[in-house]
Amino acid sequence: MDLNEISIFIKVVNSGSFAGAAKLLDMPKSTVSAKVSALEKRLGVTLIRRTTRKLHVTEAGQDYFDKCVQGLNQITQAEEQVTQKQSIPQGILKITAPVELGSILLPDVITQFQKQYPKVKLDLMLTDRTVDLISEGIDLGIRAGPLKDSTLIAKKIGSVYFAPFASPKYLKAHGTPKSPKDLKEHSCIIFSPFGLDGWQLSGSGTSQFVNLDSSLTVNDLSLAKSLAVSDVGIALLPTFFCATEAGDKSLVRVLDDYKSNVRPVSFVYPQQHFVPKNLTAFMAVASEIIRRKLA
Repeated sequence: MDLNEISIFIKVVNSGSFAGAAKLLDMPKSTVSAKVSALEKRLGVTLIRRTTRKLHVTEAGQDYFDKCVQGLNQITQAEEQVTQKQSIPQGILKITAPVELGSILLPDVITQFQKQYPKVKLDLMLTDRTVDLISEGIDLGIRAGPLKDSTLIAKKIGSVYFAPFASPKYLKAHGTPKSPKDLKEHSCIIFSPFGLDGWQLSGSGTSQFVNLDSSLTVNDLSLAKSLAVSDVGIALLPTFFCATEAGDKSLVRVLDDYKSNVRPVSFVYPQQHFVPKNLTAFMAVASEIIRRKLA
């Protein structure tokens, strides 16, 4: 099938002559005639009877013309719909993020995004496992840490890091550490995925490992934060994770110059020739809000 031949045939019928079609198409009349002849030869039927004064569309030609016009209109509508979908963000956008990161960073992003782009339906999956974006049909991942899958596109949007936090009541009762070594004299809440022996802290131009003999170990950051708020001890927590508590003074950061486990936060998504408008729109809204929250 040659759509060029078909479109030229339609132009001939609509204009009522080969010369008229040639003028509309800005091509030689001989080329127009040759294209229609090639179409007739391929179909094995006469579509147009030519005379010196005018042309006559055969019954087969008229039937073919009607069906082709209908078909080309459908193609045109399909292209317009696809183009419109690409120009106006809409459709379903599937996103994944780690539980703590997503629960803290995404509510404001979602609220703002849905105000700006109400035609986009968001499908969010918060999980701490590494999701295979391609096999699970996910459009965008938000990840903390180095990108391991080199087949994905990664765009860094900020960094997360951990710092020691404690409640004002605990610090009033036990004193405020002045240096990392002072932590040995405090009740410290150990987050077990980072190790059971102590904390690696960087600051003031140095990096040091502080051995801690703690009687309390947990594997959940939310529990560690709750225990710190309840005056149990000092916990090493992500700074973004403690924004609310830092704001209402239920937790305060200690050893302000020190931090631990600095990790990049990135958007990751599969390679593709054309990035959908709903994806680029979401990243634009999210990056601004997430950078502000991670600052």
